[in-house]
Amino acid sequence: MAQFPSLKTGQLMKVLRRAPLRYEVVRQGGGHRVLEAEGRGRVVMTHHDSQTLPSGVVRRILVDQAGLSEDEARALL
Repeated sequence: MAQFPSLKTGQLMKVLRRAPLRYEVVRQGGGHRVLEAEGRGRVVMTHHDSQTLPSGVVRRILVDQAGLSEDEARALL
């Protein structure tokens, strides 16, 4: 199976905020943002939009935290 791509934090935020996920920032402090979406798990990610997230972190956020299957997550990217 193909590996997830590395993404800038700002790019991943765009993926999380658009349909069908529609995550919203509910809290921000220090170096992290907390995002929530109805019917989905809470996502915690770095606050620095220019930081590059390694592929494993992108996978962990989309699959483990947001609750998507790997195929669903790849389709959004």
